[in-house]
Amino acid sequence: MADVAWIAVDWGTSHLRAWLMDRSGAVIERRQSDAGMGTLDRDGFEPALRALVGDALPAPVLACGMVGSRQGWAEAPYATAPCPPPGAAQAVQVPGLDVRILPGVKQPRPADVMRGEETQIAGYLATHPGFDGVICLPGTHTKWVHISAGEIVSFRTAMTGEMFSLLSTQSVLRHSMGTGWDAASFDAGVDQAISKPEALAASLFSLRAEGLLAGLNPDAARARLSGLLIGAELAAMRPYWLGQQVALIGAESLSRAYADALAVQSVPCHSAGVEDMTLAGLTAAWTQIYGEAA
Repeated sequence: MADVAWIAVDWGTSHLRAWLMDRSGAVIERRQSDAGMGTLDRDGFEPALRALVGDALPAPVLACGMVGSRQGWAEAPYATAPCPPPGAAQAVQVPGLDVRILPGVKQPRPADVMRGEETQIAGYLATHPGFDGVICLPGTHTKWVHISAGEIVSFRTAMTGEMFSLLSTQSVLRHSMGTGWDAASFDAGVDQAISKPEALAASLFSLRAEGLLAGLNPDAARARLSGLLIGAELAAMRPYWLGQQVALIGAESLSRAYADALAVQSVPCHSAGVEDMTLAGLTAAWTQIYGEAA
C-alpha cells in the first residue's frame, strides 16, 4: 500500500465505496461494503472505514455523502445556494484520523437539500469546463440543478424513484407489476402525464383496472407506471429543462429512461456515470488540498 497517496470515499446511507488513489490521480484499487451511514452509530464509522481500507491508512481520506449528515461521522454544514459546489475549503476534519468530509448544499426557498450530488456536479464541471445549463441526477430522489458560471444557482428534488418503489411494491398496483420493460408503454405513460399531470392519481389506478379488465401485460404496466411518474416530474420541472442543455448523471438504465422521455420533448442530453463523476469531484477537491498531482 506504499503507492496509495490518498483515499477517495463515497459514503451514502446504504453503501460505503472507497478508491485507493496514487499521486497521479489514478485508481489503484476500488473497494466497497454495505456499511452505509444508516447502519452505523457515531462510534461505528471509524471501525467501518478501517475494516475496508485499514491496510492503506494513514493515507489521507476525503469523503462525501451522508457521512457528513447530522447522523453521520461528523456534521459538515451545508453551503447555501447559489454557490459553487463545495470544495476543500469547506471540508470538515474528523478528530483523530486524517479524514475530511465535504459538505452538501442547501436552498432556503423553496426548501431543498443535497448531500453527495454536489460532488458529482463538481466532477461534471471539472470534466466539462464552461458548462452552463441543467444537470439532472436521476435516482431515488432526483435532483434538477441549474448551473451558471460554475455555480449551483438553484435546484429542486423530486421523490420520483421512491414513489415508483413504493407504488410498485407496496400499493395495490403491486398485483399488476411485472419485472420486465416495454418501451412503447413507457413512452405512452410519459406523454399521458406531461399532457395531463393533474390526472396522475386517476391514471395510476387505471393501471390496476386495465390489468383486471383488459389483461394489461405486467411488464407494460410497470413501464407505464415509470413513464407516468417521470412524465409528471418533467411537467413539474419544465422551467428547468425547457430550452436548456441537459446533462444526466445517474445509473445507466435510469438515465436512459430520462433521456428517452426528454428526447420526446426535443431536449438533447449528455449522460455521465455516477461513479466517474463522484471520483472526478473528489479528485478536484483533493487537488485543492494537496496541490496538483505529481
